[in-house]
Amino acid sequence: MTSPSLSVNSDTAPERGAVSELVQETTALTKRLFLQLARRPSTLVAGILQPLIWLILFGALFANAPDGMLPGGMSYGRFLGAGVIVFTAFSGALNAGLPVMFDREFGFLNRLLVAPLRSRSSIVLASVLYITVLSLLQSLAIMITAALLGYGWPGGAGLLLVVTTLLLLVFAVTALSLGMAFALPGHIELIAVIFVANLPLLFASTALAPLSFMPAWLGWLAALNPLTFAIEPIRAAYSGSLDLSAVLLEAPYGDVTGFACLLVLLVLTVGLFLLIRPLLNRKLS
Repeated sequence: MTSPSLSVNSDTAPERGAVSELVQETTALTKRLFLQLARRPSTLVAGILQPLIWLILFGALFANAPDGMLPGGMSYGRFLGAGVIVFTAFSGALNAGLPVMFDREFGFLNRLLVAPLRSRSSIVLASVLYITVLSLLQSLAIMITAALLGYGWPGGAGLLLVVTTLLLLVFAVTALSLGMAFALPGHIELIAVIFVANLPLLFASTALAPLSFMPAWLGWLAALNPLTFAIEPIRAAYSGSLDLSAVLLEAPYGDVTGFACLLVLLVLTVGLFLLIRPLLNRKLS
């Protein structure tokens, strides 16, 4: 008679083997993406350079803005810093679909699909891990630059809030970008969507100006923009206010707390991954 412990071990052994193989496949595919980055570091540099220019030029442009112009008497440099950090992470995550799209066009994805992979989910997981690390590194570079310019640095709890907010945003935008990489016919169309979406979403948010500075129609757009829900918690972290139950955004439709901002980002992330799942299952089957 087989003992219960032996039965349990025999049942869990294949599951452990499957998880181990998935981790190995994901690690190998992620290493490949970082090797490509090492050969073409311009991708990393370009993702830092543009937001860096925004931070320096806009910070200098409004350096002599009157005191009390912004909510809470915040300096424009510190106000701008949160927006540029979010824009950096957003831009990096929006490019998540490009490596997958190039693999599609050059035939490497087809080679992966006929390879004896334990799970083709490793292809998606590798892209998510790669873009997450890349986006966080780029955002960290902007944060360090902002600190050197005198725009402040969040404390320990504030830094945790910044990382949590950026992770939620990066996961959501990465899901969207991966979905477009499988839905669009080629990299030209994907790059076109990225260019069209990038700057309008930045300007139609609270990255560069508070809602009180905007006309009513733009205020509505900014208050519904997912970037705004990431910018405001990070701005609160830089101001030292870590009470997530406090109102961070006085939107036209009502007051929005820090918890509400994070909840919106979480729902957006889960919703986008659920939305693209049937597409990924169909394309990777």
